[in-house]
Amino acid sequence: MAVNINTVYQKVLSLSNKEQRGYITPQEFNLFADQAQKEIFEQYFYDINQFNRLPGNSQEYSDMMDNLNEKITPFEATTTITAGAIGAADLYRLGTVIVNGNTEIQEVQQNEILYIENSPLTAPTQIRPVYIRTGELSVDIRPTTITGIITCTYIKNPSMPSWGYFVVGDKALYDSSPTKTTHFELHPSEESELVYKILKYSGVSIKRDELLSVGQGLESQQVQQEKQ
Repeated sequence: MAVNINTVYQKVLSLSNKEQRGYITPQEFNLFADQAQKEIFEQYFYDINQFNRLPGNSQEYSDMMDNLNEKITPFEATTTITAGAIGAADLYRLGTVIVNGNTEIQEVQQNEILYIENSPLTAPTQIRPVYIRTGELSVDIRPTTITGIITCTYIKNPSMPSWGYFVVGDKALYDSSPTKTTHFELHPSEESELVYKILKYSGVSIKRDELLSVGQGLESQQVQQEKQ
């Protein structure tokens, strides 16, 4: 399940060239495509926070939390933690840390660990371990004597999209080979929003207020429809 990057590019070109509003090069498109995907992906987590506060509905396919979970599920992954290092270069958000597949390791903050370790009631043990985030891809697990296989769930970053091409004369032609092209990893329902966001960024780049307005207007309509 993905969004075809060539379909998005052709729609962006069609809308931007209408009334001679400006041409968007493949290099520009790829930069805007990456930014648009990141923005949409990040918005999922703000939306989850928002819709968690609202009552859902029992209608199949229309519950917003179900739809958001469907969009995020493809990015869920599991990896191991060895010597405190999280083995996931594509990590976006860390989920649950587990030892031996049956004991959850609770996260605590750096400013809490001193008090936790010095209290007999809260001191970390083999059956009640804790961890501290020490870096983007590293954790400090207590007690240090804990043994076993440590794994974690996480949300991975979507791959950077790329519209691959080769040049004939002065024209860039689409190259669909996997070595050059990387499609958007977002849910197919995000195709329109990707087009609108890229149009908006393109309008800023080529300093065309008309194109910027078109992108912003279409994006606003899309968001309004989704949030109704």
